[in-house]
Amino acid sequence: QLQLVESGGGLVQPGGSLRLSCAASGFTLDFYVVGWFRQAPGKEREGVSCISISAGSTNYADSVKGRFTISRDNAKITVYLQMNSLKPEDTAVYYCAAVRRHISDIQRLCSGQAPIESWGQGTQVTVSS
Repeated sequence: QLQLVESGGGLVQPGGSLRLSCAASGFTLDFYVVGWFRQAPGKEREGVSCISISAGSTNYADSVKGRFTISRDNAKITVYLQMNSLKPEDTAVYYCAAVRRHISDIQRLCSGQAPIESWGQGTQVTVSS
């Protein structure tokens, strides 16, 4: 079974940057679409950004467009989320999730409509001065 492990969270000042990593074990991600989600206290989970590993296509929530970039490594084992110009409202637990591409596309995944097959354990991102 595909397992996902996030890393890279932490405390950063407003305007700062962090890079999150989502590493797969057990399988490569060739046949998956992968997304980053976040959940802040008292709020619903939201899709932040998603990527099709094979096609390289991406999408972003409006709230992070122009600030966050999703990418994957050439080995198709790790997905990254580069977060720049961070704001206090970006504070949340960030999770990565995957579903096989024949089940869902990136739009359905990021909109929360896909049946997620694997979740990571989450990594805390706190943006505060």
